Amino acid sequence: MSGYTEYTKIDLKYLTYKTEELLELANNRYKITTQVSNRAKRRKYEDIDIIDDPVNKPIIKAIIEMVDEMTEPEILED
Repeated sequence: MSGYTEYTKIDLKYLTYKTEELLELANNRYKITTQVSNRAKRRKYEDIDIIDDPVNKPIIKAIIEMVDEMTEPEILED
């Protein structure tokens, strides 16, 4: 049951909201899905420590980062 408590740390409503937001912003759902997947794969191989951490799964970070990049372009300008 300890695995269950680890997964409760993830705010699933927030993640669902961000995923829906990303899909709404995308012109092509297939393309954005592929981009999220590729970013998550890169992150997985760059930082091996995050693989076992359910809160910091590469796919979750990729989704949130991509939404932020699309909704707040000033982040990239710095």
